Amino acid sequence: MAASDVAPSVPVSLCAGALAGALAKTTIAPLDRTKISFQVSQEPYSVRGALSFIRATWREQGGRALWRGNSATMLRVVPFAAVQFVAHEQFKLLLTPSSGKLTAGGRFLAGSLAGCTATLFTYPLDLVRARMAVTARDRYHHVYHVVLQTARHGGLGALWKGIIPSLLGVIPYAGTSFFTYETLKQHYTTLYETPPPPLPRLAFGAFAGLLGQNVSYPLDIVRRRMQTEGLVSSVSYHTIHQTLRHVFSTEGLRGLFKGVSMNWVKGPLAVTISFNTYDHTVRLLQSLP
Repeated sequence: MAASDVAPSVPVSLCAGALAGALAKTTIAPLDRTKISFQVSQEPYSVRGALSFIRATWREQGGRALWRGNSATMLRVVPFAAVQFVAHEQFKLLLTPSSGKLTAGGRFLAGSLAGCTATLFTYPLDLVRARMAVTARDRYHHVYHVVLQTARHGGLGALWKGIIPSLLGVIPYAGTSFFTYETLKQHYTTLYETPPPPLPRLAFGAFAGLLGQNVSYPLDIVRRRMQTEGLVSSVSYHTIHQTLRHVFSTEGLRGLFKGVSMNWVKGPLAVTISFNTYDHTVRLLQSLP
């Protein structure tokens, strides 16, 4: 059995997952900040508007401002990706029947459970990243400032605002992403009797990311509105239903999918970078003596 066919150990999964998450999120950070700024406001989204936001941010605040909040992203995404990939490997082992072949349902469930596990471990840092993305530097100076101010004004529970839509969203997102990528790799290997080379893996990751983003997008809108409550508007978001109803009544159906076309770029890009970095890093680490 080749090294790449052996289930990676927990330390290998942790290292490969952390690197995969950091590289993917840093690459798409400017697109992520742009998307969040539209998600939490009532301003209609358009490609022209997104490009204007990027240009205005660069001109008025400098290029580094497009990566504002990326420190919070790294604090969250490194443990998130590490936990998610480790959990995914462990759930795959747990759900594999005695026949030794994981079913399609098992692949989806393993991905969903991995996403939920990572979300529960790292959620407050996702909230911090969102709040930094929609504010200027003079509002929040650094990650710990966001944590202190949020907890001071809303209690410790405020650091978990939006956790329910996050979990509900990550179930179809992570499940679909991991299921699609793993299934396409398996079919390729079965068809050609060899693991897929880099180019097909990139395509598989991009397609997995595209599907995963689309199935859960309205819940991403809800999550961002709840996370940034009080920063962009005076509207209070208390429940998933109330938030969905408010967005729909004030912005229509398009409001629930605001910025989704940005996700058609950044989602596939992030997922394919993440999955392929993970696979290549695992193979590299397993090949070391």
